[in-house]
This record gives sequence, structure tokens and C-alpha cells, in this order.
Amino acid sequence: MPSHVIRRFMYVPDTRELTIEFVTGRRYVYSEVPEDAVSAFRASFSKGAHFNRHIRDSFPCRELSPASGD
Repeated sequence: MPSHVIRRFMYVPDTRELTIEFVTGRRYVYSEVPEDAVSAFRASFSKGAHFNRHIRDSFPCRELSPASGD
């Protein structure tokens, strides 16, 4: 299901980093995210609601700068 809030996301299992890009263009990297949390996020009907409940305040994060190639 497409999200009205989240444009795309990418997960790197080796580093346990979840990168989320919002429709606003802002991008954040969430660290120490286990694969099962990403699987639940991927399977969720509402990505925005799931993100707010289970990811946003649960994992360390940093914002990527717009010019960043990360």
C-alpha cells in the first residue's frame, strides 16, 4: 500500500540501518533496527502509522542532509 507520508525506505541488514525518505524530501537513518522490525514495517497496511508507533521513537536516528550522497 502506498504511503501518504513515506516516499521510500531502504534497509541494510549488515549495519541494521533503516533509511526512510518522507514525501517532504527529508531523509533519516535509524540505527540498530532488527530485521523483524523492518519485516513488520514492510508488511504493515499503513507505513506512516506503523512508523509512528514502532520506529520513530524506538531507535537512534540522524537526519541526512539534502546534499548528502548517503
